[in-house]
Formats: sequence, C-alpha cells, structure tokens
Amino acid sequence: MNAQDDSVVGRFWAEALGWGVSSEGPGVTNLEPVGFTYPDPVAVCIDVLRVPEPKTVKNRVHVDLATTSAAHQADLVARLQDLGATPADVGQGDVPWTVLADPEGNEFCVLEPREIHRDTGPIATLVVDCADPRAMARFWGEAMDWTLHEVTDDHAVLRSAKGVGPYLEFLRTPGAETVKTVKNRIHLDLRPYPGDDQAAEVARLKALGATPADVGQGDVPWTVLADPEGNEFCVLTPA
Repeated sequence: MNAQDDSVVGRFWAEALGWGVSSEGPGVTNLEPVGFTYPDPVAVCIDVLRVPEPKTVKNRVHVDLATTSAAHQADLVARLQDLGATPADVGQGDVPWTVLADPEGNEFCVLEPREIHRDTGPIATLVVDCADPRAMARFWGEAMDWTLHEVTDDHAVLRSAKGVGPYLEFLRTPGAETVKTVKNRIHLDLRPYPGDDQAAEVARLKALGATPADVGQGDVPWTVLADPEGNEFCVLTPA
C-alpha cells in the first residue's frame, strides 16, 4: 500500500485491524497480526511504502473489512471514523455496506455480516476492479496456488487452498476497461516458496500473460510485473 506518510497510514490500519507494527527500514511500515508466522495463509499482511505522489484517482484495488453483526458493523464504522477515516462516495448508492477512506483517501468497505466471511479475520476480501473477471480468474488462478471458488461474468473469487484467511475477488466494474493512467496504490506481492527460483517464476508468470512493468523501482531484488489488465504486482525473492 503506497502512502505519502507510511507511519500515519500504517498506524491507522494497525488500529483498524488490531495488528502489530514494525519497520524493515525507513519509509516502510509493516503490519501483521500479533504472533503471526510467515507464510501462514491465515492473513495477507500489509506493507505500507512511502511514495512522493499523492492519490489522484479512485483505487482499482481496495480492502473489505468483515463484521459479525449489525451492531459490530456500526461500532466498527464509528471506531474507524474516530481513528481518522472519512465517508467516501464511489457511486455505491443504497447498499448494506459502508464505504470509507483512510487518512490518505484509500477507499475501503465495512461489510454487513456475511456468513462466508465468518472466519476470514478482520480483512474479508481484497477486491480488484476489472473488466473481465473470467480472464482475471484464468490468470490469477494459475499465478497463485489459491483455489477458485466462483467465477461469473460479474466476479471471480479465490481463496487460499488451505481454506483460511481473506478472499481475493475480481469485480467487474464500469470504467475498469479504460486505460490505466497511474500505478495502483495498492498491489499484491507474490513470493516463491523456499527453494524455488525467482527467475523461473517470473518466466512462468510471463508465459501466463504477465508483462514487465516499470514503476520507477530502479535496481531492486524483486521483479515488477503487470497482470493482463495492467495491475502491477511484485515477485519477491524466495523466503
């Protein structure tokens, strides 16, 4: 997650999720559940990275938060606003979930209680706006070892093969077919398993349809690629 002030945004999300905070270096705030041991799929952790540019357009990628009851939803919305969240209008109309924005304007949803999210942890879903959920399901279903739970013309849903943690949803969204003009402020990082070869994994992803992406990363140990709809993601070195 990009931010002009990683410490402010990091503190907000740590309080929002009830997670711990650390830092691997200047300009980076790392968030993960207390006691978490990587690569446990029970959570998808968040790294907040400082960038100079401000947010200028609606994010194509956002987080949905889970709730367990109507009272919990109302209490969470109130608590998040006390922490610095503000109401956001992304054209959602009359819906049972609440759309908010974090201190730097990153939109996110506080969902109404849903049975499917009863065991996801605080993050229910990472949602990616797209033009073609079926095509995205084909790419990401091969890119990761997650299980495809559902795919239609309107959305595709994946989750860890272990059946734990948040879901990843590709949601058909009006306007998503337009050409991206700025890099995503929220993106996925993929890490090969111990013993796997990073270059071989990059080659495999390119064969699936990924393309090289330049976001100004310079000489770094990770490789930046883009999925078939231009969403950037990073392939890290093996753990």
